[in-house]
Amino acid sequence: MRETQGQLVKRLDYQPSAYLIDSVDLTFDLDPAKTRVLNRMRMRRNPEVAAQPLRLDGEDLNLARVLVNGEGTSFKMEHGQLVLEKLPEGSDPFELEIFTTCNPAKNSTLSGLYVSQDTFFTQCEAEGFRRITYFLDRPDIMASYSVTLRAERAAYPVLLSNGNLVEQGVLDDGRHFARWVDPHRKPSYLFALVAGRLVCREQRIKSRMGGEHLLQVYVRAGDLDKTEHAMQSLMHSIAWDEARFGLSLDLERFMIVATSDFNMGAMENKGLNIFNTKYVLANPATATDVDFANVESVVAHEYFHNWTGNRVTCRDWFQLSLKEGLTVFRDQEFSQDLAGSDSARAVKRIEDVRLLRNVQFAEDPGPMAHPVRPDSYLEINNFYTVTVYEKGAEVVRMMQTLVGRDGFARGMKLYFERHDGQAVTCDDFAQAMADANPGSPLSEHLETFKRWYSQAGTPALKVTSQHDAANRRYTLTVRQFCAPTPGQSDKLPFLIPIQLGLLSASGQALSASQLLVLSEAEQSFTFEGIDEPPVPSLLRGFSAPVTLHYPYTRAELLTLLAHDSDPFNRWEAGQRLCLEVAVRALQGQQTPTLSEELRQSSEKRQMLLGHKSQGTWFRIVISNYYRDKSLVDDLTGTGYCKYESRLVLRSTEIQPLFYDLLKNKCTQCDA
Repeated sequence: MRETQGQLVKRLDYQPSAYLIDSVDLTFDLDPAKTRVLNRMRMRRNPEVAAQPLRLDGEDLNLARVLVNGEGTSFKMEHGQLVLEKLPEGSDPFELEIFTTCNPAKNSTLSGLYVSQDTFFTQCEAEGFRRITYFLDRPDIMASYSVTLRAERAAYPVLLSNGNLVEQGVLDDGRHFARWVDPHRKPSYLFALVAGRLVCREQRIKSRMGGEHLLQVYVRAGDLDKTEHAMQSLMHSIAWDEARFGLSLDLERFMIVATSDFNMGAMENKGLNIFNTKYVLANPATATDVDFANVESVVAHEYFHNWTGNRVTCRDWFQLSLKEGLTVFRDQEFSQDLAGSDSARAVKRIEDVRLLRNVQFAEDPGPMAHPVRPDSYLEINNFYTVTVYEKGAEVVRMMQTLVGRDGFARGMKLYFERHDGQAVTCDDFAQAMADANPGSPLSEHLETFKRWYSQAGTPALKVTSQHDAANRRYTLTVRQFCAPTPGQSDKLPFLIPIQLGLLSASGQALSASQLLVLSEAEQSFTFEGIDEPPVPSLLRGFSAPVTLHYPYTRAELLTLLAHDSDPFNRWEAGQRLCLEVAVRALQGQQTPTLSEELRQSSEKRQMLLGHKSQGTWFRIVISNYYRDKSLVDDLTGTGYCKYESRLVLRSTEIQPLFYDLLKNKCTQCDA
């Protein structure tokens, strides 16, 4: 599978490597203008692939020496690759030594090894390691690494790499060294080194499993006071992963390094995460609540990669969502679990869905629409998208919905039992989930479910209902449709989990929340013993990344807003009501008034106004919606003024329209 820039790479062209690397021993003599890299690899032929020359990737390297088992060998350069043809036959391992130099100071790509503000950094995902040494730079080549760093002690007092620090000392001429060993196999894109003048915050912890670990957050001098929240977030992440999934920190130490010159938000290099300072530094004097939340989420995300991405990684870059979608889901669950209250959990879920709808849903109908698992690419860096990350997380969330929270934990356990230390595919993950939960909807419809990985676009659900009063029967009919996307004109049905609740017109629950599984283009679901037309609470918790079309009446939306036990659908009902008011105002239509029955019914009046926990914003919207002075009068003691209205309306994302409607109604101020 050749991955040259400008050449189309196809998923179905994947071929295993003809050679495997068991171990890598790297020695760096760090110098900004001329860094020397000695790469000693223990390699062997892959017995499952026909014999062929060894082709090693490399970019902007000066090759000085190539030895095989300690002796010189012939080689050639071909299309930017180092090609060796005369290698030992058979399955016995052989030693390959390659000595190169590079110029980190002139590396402006921020990929590979580079210098920023007199500090060495690396960024190797997706194909940066080839700028450090000649290598099989692909994610399915996993090896154990040992790294020796040598540099001037005064200029670079801190020398960091992956794994555990096993030795350090002073050399001649003012230089020093550090030797790091990573006990776990990893792909080359997870390699990292950092060298420079840095200070760190340290914390020693003892895990649930009894292991003792050193946590370190490295920053430039002057930023140390902004690292406490990042450290706390890391500690919470470690504790949560152990408690939720039984996954422990597997190294003696775990390090985070923050730099302002980093081309990604953060990178999960094994044991040595490198971050943009935006996602590490936070001080109460200057940072917002959003800043603190982002630090917590990103620190957690990169730590969770330690297992979902590092211990088990992707076979090829088409499987990127295997690690990113799964890990986004995990950091979302982490943030919700740490939120505490049901209300705070709902706010986090709403934030995630808003991002998906505003950004990813907008990507699906455009020319850049692509599946969660793409089929081809010209440049892999173009596929670090919201579809791969955010929609990929929703695909994982649907798995949890289909097998249950405990079933998902069983699936994760089986996944690691099968694939720890391996490079695998999205199909492997889905299969482990299904096999751990036989008889679940996921297991029964696995092939249909996997269309979420292969088909692009946002499915649309059109739902209709019918109530048979004579037979006390209620029927929901659901049709699914997905518009054509580039290269995919016809779509097969998706497997769509629909969390459902049924409410009476007065807001009483008619049934417990239940899961409907839509596997066909059209299906009907029948409910017995329903005496009156219910109000359906559809897609609770946003159980699938789809658009929903159901002809809700205003009264039904008000019932959901006031009484639905699902907080997401309460919010959704409020959004729909607000949008309708905005559209009517924009069109210059007369806003309807309450019917006389509704005015005189204290019960329904309470349904509209709700109790105090409903929030002032809800009462403002309702009173304005119906232009009902008596309801407005009820708000005179709630701080209903232009200033509060502006805050409320900002949260609805349609501030100007509502502000025009509300600004003249204040009875508490001169506005």
